[in-house]
Amino acid sequence: MEREVDLKEISDGRLYGINDMVKAGCNDCAGCSLCCEGMGNSIILDPYDIFMLEKGCGLSFEELLAEKLELNVVDYIIQPNLKMQGQGERCGFLNEKGRCSIHPYRPGFCRMFPLGRIYEDKGFRYFLQIHECPFPGKTKVKLKRWLDIPEIGRYERYVCDWHFFLKDMQKIIRDTENEEITRNLNLYLLNQFYVQAYEISGADGKEADFYGQFYRRLEEAVKRAALYA
Repeated sequence: MEREVDLKEISDGRLYGINDMVKAGCNDCAGCSLCCEGMGNSIILDPYDIFMLEKGCGLSFEELLAEKLELNVVDYIIQPNLKMQGQGERCGFLNEKGRCSIHPYRPGFCRMFPLGRIYEDKGFRYFLQIHECPFPGKTKVKLKRWLDIPEIGRYERYVCDWHFFLKDMQKIIRDTENEEITRNLNLYLLNQFYVQAYEISGADGKEADFYGQFYRRLEEAVKRAALYA
């Protein structure tokens, strides 16, 4: 989700890389789940998030969508997000103790919080949102450890490629006045990157490579999108 903000107003004025130390440590959010409540539709999920949720929950995208997720149009593109539920508008993956029941498989936005990303020059860096988390006495932690994502280099490259691909798709939809093109392209992207199940385990029983699957789908999608450009 794109936001027009002044970084001077919401950050500590620094940009971070994965090997930098950042003051975000919060004692594992002991006794707190505020960032998992009242978030509306802002926790947007990318294809890697869906791969991880399918693996961790043993559910298909359609099954996740039936209870824990929902679809919304974000910057012209239909994308899934975590669904807030109940009177307290809490994430559906919080357990009765207010703890994340999918912590090893949690989405990228959840892993980053309270950091965000700023994209520039076909890349991105992280920034610390200083008003987002009220936990007192935060400690410094290496950003790579905070994210806790395997193959972080491949992941960051994927995040970047996905972001700029979506920007291209948004431009196509924004520039067209043809509602049929808008609908067909959106449905295609939704099916291509979310509805079609990702292979979780390979023939050898080891975890299947998400990135190989994603880039094959991306290559097909780029060719398909060229028909609408």
